[in-house]
Amino acid sequence: MIEIEKMVETLKLLSDKTRLTILLLLEEKELCVCELVEILQTSQPNVSQHIRKLKDGGLVKEAKKGQWVYYSLAIDDKPFLTDLFKHLPSQKEKVEKLVFEESNCCD
Repeated sequence: MIEIEKMVETLKLLSDKTRLTILLLLEEKELCVCELVEILQTSQPNVSQHIRKLKDGGLVKEAKKGQWVYYSLAIDDKPFLTDLFKHLPSQKEKVEKLVFEESNCCD
């Protein structure tokens, strides 16, 4: 029963479009908040709030690089998410566009 409860909590986190999109973006590449703000065209506080929820839910991890914090997926223990992501639209183009435009937020 505990496994089902954990899965329910994870799926609740995914029920928000912004959080699901963040996870799909992080599937492509680790990103910092400013890059997510740029891609999602939303505010920094909004992105930070969603990242915090994803981190609290064990779906995202952070790594400090210099003065910047980068986020990446932490779903190795949740293979059902990898399967789910295969059925959702890729965000690769958005990440590649960001790299192409060379956002200066993290230099």
